[in-house]
This record gives sequence, structure tokens and C-alpha cells, in this order.
Amino acid sequence: MAQVTIRINGYPYTVGCADGQEGHLNSMASEIDRRVDQVKALGNQSGESRMLVLAALLMADEIHDMQIAPADGAAPAARDLTPELNRLRADLARAEARAEAAEAHLVRFAQRAEEIAEALEHH
Repeated sequence: MAQVTIRINGYPYTVGCADGQEGHLNSMASEIDRRVDQVKALGNQSGESRMLVLAALLMADEIHDMQIAPADGAAPAARDLTPELNRLRADLARAEARAEAAEAHLVRFAQRAEEIAEALEHH
């Protein structure tokens, strides 16, 4: 397990993480620190804990928005793809029909070739 010292609002915190996850942990700490800076920019904040709570609330609000957005945003994207999907299904159906017709022709040609070969053998 790796030990990483992160800085949030200028204060160091040593935390453990899985080996190889140090960069990810530093990125998360940077995101938290960015939210703390947003809270500080609003002014009139008293106390470290209050600032961290407000930063956490900002992050929770962003997570909430992201959880809602895919549900709202996915439907139009799926609708946009529906005509393309229908066209591809129709193309596939036509291709399958042509393949079946071609196979039927090949079977008839093979049967006719056998008939001709058999007729030639008897003459």
C-alpha cells in the first residue's frame, strides 16, 4: 500500500492508497482543493470544517447533476440513432434475402451441372 501526502486548502494529509493509484488520489485531492477555492471565493466563510463541508456539498451537487444528465441526455441521443439503426436493419434484411437467392441459384446450377455430367457419362 502506498502512502501519499495530499494538500487541501494548504494543509497536508497523508493517506494510503493501492499501489499505482497515487496519481488518481492526487487528482481527486486537486478536485477537492478546487472546490475549496470556489467556496473561499464566495467569502465570509468561517472555519476549515465549514469550508470543507461546503466544498463537499458542491461536489455532491455536481455528482447529482451528472447522475440526472445521462438519463435526460441519453434519450435524444438514442432517438437520433433510431433512423440509422432502422436503415441498417433494412440493409441487413435485403442482404440476407440476396444471399438466400444466390444460394438457391447455386444449388440449381450445381444440380444442373450434375445432370449434364451424368448425361455425358451415359453418351
